[in-house]
Amino acid sequence: MNFFHTMVGYSWGEESFPVLIMMLGITVLLYHFRHEERASLINTLGFFLACQAGLFVGGVVFALEFARAAAVLHEAFIIGAGIAVIRLWGQMVFRIVLPAFKLNPPRITEDILVIVAYIAWFMVRLRYAGLELGSILATSAMITAVVAFAMQDTLGNILGGLALQLDNSVSIGDWIKVDDVVGKVVDIRWRSTLVETRNWETVVIPNSQLMKNKFLVLGRRTDQPVQWRRWVWFNVGLVTPPSRVVSVVEEAIQQTEIANVAKTPSPNCLLMDMDSKGYARYAVRYWLTDLVSDDPTDAALRWHIMTALQRAGIKLAVEERSVLNTKENEKHDEAVHQREVLLRVKTLRRVELFSQMNDTELNALAERLRFAPFAKGDVIARQGDERSHWMYIIINGEAEVYVETHAGGRRTISTLGKGSFFGEMGLMTGASRSASVIAKTDVECYRLDKEALEAVLRARPSIAEEISHILVTRRAELDTVMRDMDAQSAQAALSQQHSEILSTIKRFFSLNI
Repeated sequence: MNFFHTMVGYSWGEESFPVLIMMLGITVLLYHFRHEERASLINTLGFFLACQAGLFVGGVVFALEFARAAAVLHEAFIIGAGIAVIRLWGQMVFRIVLPAFKLNPPRITEDILVIVAYIAWFMVRLRYAGLELGSILATSAMITAVVAFAMQDTLGNILGGLALQLDNSVSIGDWIKVDDVVGKVVDIRWRSTLVETRNWETVVIPNSQLMKNKFLVLGRRTDQPVQWRRWVWFNVGLVTPPSRVVSVVEEAIQQTEIANVAKTPSPNCLLMDMDSKGYARYAVRYWLTDLVSDDPTDAALRWHIMTALQRAGIKLAVEERSVLNTKENEKHDEAVHQREVLLRVKTLRRVELFSQMNDTELNALAERLRFAPFAKGDVIARQGDERSHWMYIIINGEAEVYVETHAGGRRTISTLGKGSFFGEMGLMTGASRSASVIAKTDVECYRLDKEALEAVLRARPSIAEEISHILVTRRAELDTVMRDMDAQSAQAALSQQHSEILSTIKRFFSLNI
């Protein structure tokens, strides 16, 4: 019995049980909130429990009257247990407590403070063991010099990490470029900086390398939001004036809400070079607001550029090649053209506006239709626009019709799908757009201009009478939705509007009927 009491009394003090409960509580808390660090937590707790078991071993040695050996074991395991306590408290403070107060110091701060605490704990225990700190420090100076020489690379990384933090050269969350590596800084540790790339790679860069070499911090500018300038290149033949290319592309992009493209500075198009092969090289310069989405945003810009150029009838330049045309090729091209015309005629037949036209007139219109693609988010028509004297027929995709209220809001009127048409009032009367239309998805349209319809109306002016009836009906439907008019009020306005619209069509197309 005396052996047991001696062993327990030597190895288990009054503070042992509270410390054990504290360690278990911290471990449970960290285990719950820090899922990715559970393995490390289990290892630390296991080390602490092993030290506790070692204390009991020291107690057994002491009970066997080996006092000197017991003292050495006791101090060794006390130091080990203290290291485990310091480690868990460091994780508790830096990974749970401080983040709860919106403070997220870099990992290197935690590592260095924990190391300092280790050294302080080691020195205190040596002092309790009866060693003089003065002699310890004198002896450690020489040892430190030897260790510093042997570990100069490691010390360089540690000091480099401290310097990066002190002068704010790079912070967690910054996007940096080091040689050919581009990624986001996710951690700054005592030895290295961790950078996650867009390819789901984690690059470990020694801190000393960042201190010795040049690196770029992307998107950072004093007193400015985080955004990074990007370039999207394309080629257009020299036959197209640069001013027209720039105007078409800038208007399409600046009027469209494209995700992750900054409004300020606004995107712009530049003529960058002229090649001897017969094409001009252009670039759209824009500022990216989310540095993760560089390639997807570039791709979206390219699609908007391509559709804008197609609508304007501007072809992208391709490498010139000598092609030998044969009669068979000409026959094939003619067959393809005829199939396209038949498809367009079929589309026009479904449009109520042209229901009174015969096959000859529909074929004439079909030949003059222009293919007009729009990327998702493009504004196809803008409310109040007085220059758009054309209409669109949707052949693929969906578009949203909306009006802008006096309060600055947006009110959706309807969603248009395949076979729908809009802009007929601007085409027939030159009136300004009464509503805006935006591409809800990628949209393909046929565009019919005033000039294309004018020849048909001049050949048979009576068509204008039928078209005016349809226009009045569609306008009344829109008024009913926009002004909350009842059916009776809308019907009363039809007769008055019919004569007004017919007169406007005659003036707009200079018809004498």
